[in-house]
Amino acid sequence: MKPVVLIVDDEKNTRDGLARALRGDYRILLADSGESALEILDEESIDVLLADIRMPGMDGITLMQRALAKQDGLTCILLTAYGSIEKAVEAMKRGAHDFLTKPVHLDRLELVLSRALESRRMQTENRALREQLDTKYGLESIIGQSEPMQRIFDKIRQVAPSRATVLIQGESGTGKELVARALHRLSPRAQGPFVPVHCAALSSNLLESELFGHEKGAFTGAVERRRGRFERADGGTLFLDEIAEIDPSIQVKILRVLEQRAFERVGGTESVEVDTRLLTATNRDLTEEVEKGAFREDLFYRLDVVSITVPPLRERAADIPLLLNHFLQQFSGENGKRIEGFTQDAAELLSRYEWPGNVRELRNAVENMVVMSRGEKLGVRDVPPKIRAQVDPARAQAGGGEAGAGSLRDMEMRMILRALKETQGNRTKAAEQLGISRRTMHRKLNEYGLQNY
Repeated sequence: MKPVVLIVDDEKNTRDGLARALRGDYRILLADSGESALEILDEESIDVLLADIRMPGMDGITLMQRALAKQDGLTCILLTAYGSIEKAVEAMKRGAHDFLTKPVHLDRLELVLSRALESRRMQTENRALREQLDTKYGLESIIGQSEPMQRIFDKIRQVAPSRATVLIQGESGTGKELVARALHRLSPRAQGPFVPVHCAALSSNLLESELFGHEKGAFTGAVERRRGRFERADGGTLFLDEIAEIDPSIQVKILRVLEQRAFERVGGTESVEVDTRLLTATNRDLTEEVEKGAFREDLFYRLDVVSITVPPLRERAADIPLLLNHFLQQFSGENGKRIEGFTQDAAELLSRYEWPGNVRELRNAVENMVVMSRGEKLGVRDVPPKIRAQVDPARAQAGGGEAGAGSLRDMEMRMILRALKETQGNRTKAAEQLGISRRTMHRKLNEYGLQNY
């Protein structure tokens, strides 16, 4: 079906000339005044309003405002004489998509129309996607329509209203914290606080104080009483990420809170009671950790009342196009860029990549592509060299050698060294920053002879 364009101009020659130029690609409706245009808008659904600013009676800006009130999302392009640019700027501030000066250059008109309609299409798709996710799942932060994700959504909706502890498992970058936040939002505790703690980022002593708080004078630097995360999450949800990383002495205290719903602050004797729901996450197999003696079995069973395993992106490849478009819209807006989408070749290449860093790696790749892009579409050359080299080495090398084996190896090593430097040697945080698993980080360090870094 052809897009519908309503042309409004009191000059018959202008109306007819524009209609002749556009009729091949668009369904054209004509009006000689603002009043006539409003009557048409009452009867017809319009994609684009193309109106002169200066007309007898109702001017183009007034028409635009009344038209937008009738048809939400209507794209408006205004025509103005050379000496009335100030009016066109005013129109842009009031909701016009663009403006053209008279006499209208037809090539410019076709370009503006095609861009406007593409922008409208993407906005409609994004709005429909958000509505679909909100209506069907109530999980607006998690993007996915694949069968594995539908099962996750169903489980979240079933478990969220309960008080049960939930163990969220999955590789690094799969979106475990998003699942935790969805469980909180859909629970009766949604009005209470959601308090996340990334356990691997804190030493044992610091983590104990962070979780349970401390009394004044409990240790050097404790100049006042401090409430811990368990207290701050009272009436809400506490989310402990990377639970497998915590010291056994902290595990005992967490177990006691789950059993008695009470604890003492560090350096204190007073029992503090809390009503906090606990959600935890790990990228390790906790059963193996229990067998090795690295994780308490009794705590494991307390945490694993309900288990949700978030699949890696390679197991839900059907969601990759959705994620690509979602992040494209996000980063295009944040960076003030108008990017229409991905070329077919680029989208195909990105869909074939295995994404070892999962959604986090995909998000970072799209942000990089948007920031570095110079065109209206993201093509193969915009795809990060590491991805191109892994998916299609022949094409990557033919494209100027920018992703050859030697240069890729050097680039990867520099990226790892930079991440380790920025995280002060913390391998877990460096891997997270790079969007790879900790296991991959260790393998790369051994590969590059950096195991002692």
